Amino acid sequence: MLMDPFKPKLRAGLIAAGRATLFLAAIGLAMPVSLQAQGSLASTLPLLGDGSAMSASAERRLGDRIVRELYRDPDFIDDPVLSDYVQGIWLPLLAAARARGDLTPELDERFAWRIVLGRDRSVNAFALPGGYFGVHLGLLAVVSSRDELASVLGHELSHVTQRHISRLIAKNEQQTPWMIGAMILGALAASKSPEAGNALIVGGQALSAQSQLNFSRDMEREADRVGFGVMTQAGFEAQGFVGMFDKLQQAARLNDTGAYPYLRSHPLTTERIADMQSRLPLGAPHSVEVAPTMTHAMLTARARVLANPGADALRGWQAQADALASAPTAAQQAGALYGAAMAASRLRDAAQARKQFVRLQKMVADDAEAARQARWLGVEIELAARDRSRPQVLALASNVGLDLVRPEAVTALRRPDLLLQAQIAMQAGQDGVMDSAAQNLQVWLVKQPQDTLAWQWLASIYAAQNHRLRALRAEAEARIAQLDYAGALDRLKSAQDRLRATGVANSSADHIDASIIDTRRRQIEALFKEQALDN
Repeated sequence: MLMDPFKPKLRAGLIAAGRATLFLAAIGLAMPVSLQAQGSLASTLPLLGDGSAMSASAERRLGDRIVRELYRDPDFIDDPVLSDYVQGIWLPLLAAARARGDLTPELDERFAWRIVLGRDRSVNAFALPGGYFGVHLGLLAVVSSRDELASVLGHELSHVTQRHISRLIAKNEQQTPWMIGAMILGALAASKSPEAGNALIVGGQALSAQSQLNFSRDMEREADRVGFGVMTQAGFEAQGFVGMFDKLQQAARLNDTGAYPYLRSHPLTTERIADMQSRLPLGAPHSVEVAPTMTHAMLTARARVLANPGADALRGWQAQADALASAPTAAQQAGALYGAAMAASRLRDAAQARKQFVRLQKMVADDAEAARQARWLGVEIELAARDRSRPQVLALASNVGLDLVRPEAVTALRRPDLLLQAQIAMQAGQDGVMDSAAQNLQVWLVKQPQDTLAWQWLASIYAAQNHRLRALRAEAEARIAQLDYAGALDRLKSAQDRLRATGVANSSADHIDASIIDTRRRQIEALFKEQALDN
């Protein structure tokens, strides 16, 4: 399989644990959070109340333990383009939840509020303890608009802000939180490997606990109601909720094939559907076909290509391009061309990828956001091409509006811009270009210290420039961002061993690096001890 053009080689420690376990697939078996609609901003219905015996800190620690294992699964994917799109929907939802008072200051501070993507073709999303959320590429591949995706994310967000997960855990007094965490991981494993799942879900008691973690219908209705209000206050169209319900209903009528995991644990009820339809503005149609934008259609195609990266599937995308190029809408045509160009690039057919990209670029020229998405793809295609020269690599920067000889105002750049700049800098191999990319990454990481991929690229740049101490420290920070404190300590100890072997140089920069490494090691040792106690 071709390496993701955004992703440098992950060190073995980041992916070594359990290839057959712990993927984000049928979480509905353990922490099911259905992709259904939410509640109204104007609603005055009372909330179910907290009533949770589990503290926010304890729930966050449980979530950390679970997601730490998910990060190790090879099907965890950090695609900057899709992540940027999802974050553009997710952040307004969080802001709306804060404004409404659904997200309290305590939970806002203590929980992660982080979304991870899984390379799975099933249509599913889920919430975990502590404010972690998962989205399958299969879901991104079927939603017709930003509004439908917002309805899904708003619903999941409301399950957490209303403390549904901790209340369900608290109900099961016979199981410790860590036993429940192990059971959740077992259910995740069972979605891909029944043998691995059975090894983690041991005995009838744990299986009984699993059934108790299903959200009640009251909780589902509350998540519908509150989530609807969050979504609409965030500026998304209410009909996105109804559109998502229509998809669920259709899947249910077609006798759930297993591609919709939430249907088995969260069947739709006519009451919930009617409730969401009644919340639409007066006179609004209860069912409407939402036409995707060109940007959405292109990213839907991207999700499908990434979810099914086999050679046969990639060739299928190429074959569809000409057939769909005459599709009835420009969005459908743009999606087909985007998927064909991306598939050809991953098959190392640079000529075909460029041909389809040129057609795509002409089609989206008048749509600023779609044109930006196309430019990102164009840079990916050239970076993957084997026939490029160094001048061509340097010229790629202009395609995404980057100046590689001076640091950018990072606040004006989006994450894909930064990571593409890092990759271009690495391939250009010029110190000035790499210095600029490293400086941009440093500024970004001050505000986004949990960005594992940015730390990995920064480590790669430092290593290429022979800044070994800084590279080791950046590698450690990448491990920390994925809660792998043992791996982080290994990197920090290696840095200190190097210092002892060579001695700290007289430059102030080396002294500063040594001081930072020493401080971080002591901090991470404390976190590692806490993690060991939790285990």
